[in-house]
Amino acid sequence: MNDSKVYDLNNKSIMVTGGTGSFGKAFVQKTLENFSNVKIIIYSRDEMKQWDMAIKYQNNHRIKFVIGDIRDKDSLFRALDGVDLVVHAAATKIVPIAEYNPFECVKTNIEGAMNLINACIDKKIDRVVALSTDKASNPINLYGATKLAADKLFLAANSNDGSHKTKFSVVRYGNVMNSRGSVIPYFLSLKSTGILPITDERMTRFMINLDQAIELVWKSIFEMFGGEIFIKKIPSMNIIEIAKAIDPLAKIKIVGIRPGEKIHEQMIGVEDAPYTIEYDDYFKILPALHDWSKDKKRIGSGKKVPDGFVYESLSNENYMTSEFLKKWIDKNIKD
Repeated sequence: MNDSKVYDLNNKSIMVTGGTGSFGKAFVQKTLENFSNVKIIIYSRDEMKQWDMAIKYQNNHRIKFVIGDIRDKDSLFRALDGVDLVVHAAATKIVPIAEYNPFECVKTNIEGAMNLINACIDKKIDRVVALSTDKASNPINLYGATKLAADKLFLAANSNDGSHKTKFSVVRYGNVMNSRGSVIPYFLSLKSTGILPITDERMTRFMINLDQAIELVWKSIFEMFGGEIFIKKIPSMNIIEIAKAIDPLAKIKIVGIRPGEKIHEQMIGVEDAPYTIEYDDYFKILPALHDWSKDKKRIGSGKKVPDGFVYESLSNENYMTSEFLKKWIDKNIKD
């Protein structure tokens, strides 16, 4: 029997690292709405963001705010008291900033991941879900490289010595449409100028909204054995089509590729194909360690993808149109 499929979030205590970011705020709200008596610890280092968020949840006994940095293992260890599971969203994420500040990116994304893994094992946390990125597949920038390293750390943590109970899994997704760092709010902020800067007109991106990202995290919590990378099937979009959805009359200004930026994004590389299982609306990359990728319980109802399979934004069969995105923006613009 797969005990993972009967895991219940109700009455659990969840810590969200980087919980004041776009994902964290949405995850907190949706999780409080959908699960009874769940308690959530917001763990982050920005006191102003915590203050702003605390105003929204004032007098809500289900929310606790803790100032801390994942670079500090002692702080993590204290914050994990009484916690059942962790959603790890804290990271240095902006590609050009990571390129120009590599030491800081490594400290947060790699050393911070190591601190969290060790602290969770020591505190006997049930489950840990780490948020990754499409940039971790075949990375060409430092951000992607550090997230790939972090992914490897979380996956390998399931087989440290076999004596700990903590399960670790990863979710990987693309451009989050309504997150602070995405191109959509950036273009919206420039709409009044009549000019939208495009790095390269060939560029494509995977598109996912915050609700879909949250549901993917929930799925990983419910179904994980430990060591999987969960990847939702999502549409792609050309950058010019995104610009048209924002302002079809805007002038397009080609500004060139930024340091570390890709033309197209990838979430499953050809090297991962032998370990990738396909389901109706998502993929799982199973761990190569211990032949877990051949475990029938881990595979379940899925089917192995063909040899040479690649899941990238350019060749993705599912494309989002500018008309669809415009309707979505009109509905969600207040957020």
